[in-house]
Amino acid sequence: MQVVHTIADLRAALRPFNAPALVPTMGNLHAGHLALVKAAVPLGDVTVASVFVNRLQFAPHEDFDTYPRTLEADCEKLAAAGCNVVFAPSERDMYPEPQGYKVQPPAELADILEGHFRPGFFTGVCTVVMKLFQIAFAEAKGRRTAVFGQKDYQQLMVIRRMVKQFALPIDIVAGPTERAADGLALSSRNGYLSEAERAEAVQLSLALRALGRDALAAADGLQRHLPALEERAMQGLAARGWKPDYLTVRRREDLQPPRPGDALVVLGAARLGTTRLIDNLEL
Repeated sequence: MQVVHTIADLRAALRPFNAPALVPTMGNLHAGHLALVKAAVPLGDVTVASVFVNRLQFAPHEDFDTYPRTLEADCEKLAAAGCNVVFAPSERDMYPEPQGYKVQPPAELADILEGHFRPGFFTGVCTVVMKLFQIAFAEAKGRRTAVFGQKDYQQLMVIRRMVKQFALPIDIVAGPTERAADGLALSSRNGYLSEAERAEAVQLSLALRALGRDALAAADGLQRHLPALEERAMQGLAARGWKPDYLTVRRREDLQPPRPGDALVVLGAARLGTTRLIDNLEL
């Protein structure tokens, strides 16, 4: 496995290949990331993972400075998962000058849910992903593939829409959410949890499952009953010491409130102690 740090070196490493498969990450890798890498391996003739903590998607009060940087351990895991090339640029490599040009996703998708509680987050995500696409796929002659985790459900939808609207010749492949034995969605931020918080953390996925069951049971009158169901789910987590941002049922198509007959997804975000966790479940 080759580890490169500059755009020029990545392009040189990929030049002999026709069909790169890219897995963008911020490092501090866990089994969920590695599952995405393993899914990417058969999708191209070279598998690339980027490891870059992107300042543009962090608000000033968020954990950019303390986000774990574990490149050496990440590279060992990536090599074992079948990755061929790791792109681990510095901020100076990625942003040699202030990034004045940014990708602004539409408000109706990017300013709700995660975007409401993390203003500007999806602008930062779209900008860095667009830049990674330009870097990794610049000389590709065949299929171009990028693999993203379904745990970040709204992010996946935003990126898919970006690729579609810009007519980018890139296949976006979704990897299913990887979970611990108790059902907790794997996340780099799980490492922030204390032992007691880790035992409690599974309650987020349990609350989403309960909300999903309630929503399906109320299918005929879902629009009428949904606000009360969501509020009950929020209060249930709050009673356990969580600070929930949202637990909600939305239509999968565009994450707007559901209509009769829509395919549904349950999404949630809540803070346990100082750690903010997200999860989702398709119904």
